[in-house]
Amino acid sequence: MMLPSSEPGGLPVSLMLQRIAQACEAWPAPAIDALPGATPFRVLIATLLSLRTRDTVTAPVAARLFARADTPAALLACGADELAALIRPVGFYRTKARQIHAICHILLEQHGGAVPASLDGLLALPGVGRKTANLTLTAGFGLPGICVDVHVHRICNRWGYVATSDPDATELVLRRILPERHWAEINRLLVAFGQNLCGPRRPHCERCPVAEWCARRGVAPRERR
Repeated sequence: MMLPSSEPGGLPVSLMLQRIAQACEAWPAPAIDALPGATPFRVLIATLLSLRTRDTVTAPVAARLFARADTPAALLACGADELAALIRPVGFYRTKARQIHAICHILLEQHGGAVPASLDGLLALPGVGRKTANLTLTAGFGLPGICVDVHVHRICNRWGYVATSDPDATELVLRRILPERHWAEINRLLVAFGQNLCGPRRPHCERCPVAEWCARRGVAPRERR
């Protein structure tokens, strides 16, 4: 049964995230959160690598890349073919290699080699969408932002906390109803939650620490475990 709550959105999200955080202690950290030396540039590039790629692939590829070069100038010194080889086997690695080269050129020519610390500045970079920009702000700079990926979008809709059609729309709603103290952590928590318990199909509802508040929208009874 849904319990009453005075929090915006009608759910006790602070308590729910607290319970998920406790469960997360037993789960592997998402690749970006486990990234060593998380400078804004490393977070930006690693997030680009992670798009449409599993964390188990992203983490070792990012480590290999940054061991070779971890500044815009150093990455540009790698030829296009070498960069593509370094980031293989991430998804769309040739396209991502071109985007990373283009980004490094822009950072050096327009930003003095630094990553812009604003949403608009990040969104102006090739291949950078709202998810990547927000994660760079939160994990790279420690600034406010809400990174919404497929896990955050799916789970917030499944709970009934939002009713949106895509991650960008979910982000805009969360900016209105999610207390700002949870903005930076919601992606880290719900990515781990989605990878380990609340998957897109056959979520483990019987072991869910927040099942009592979940509307289970879009989950057929036969898909629950």
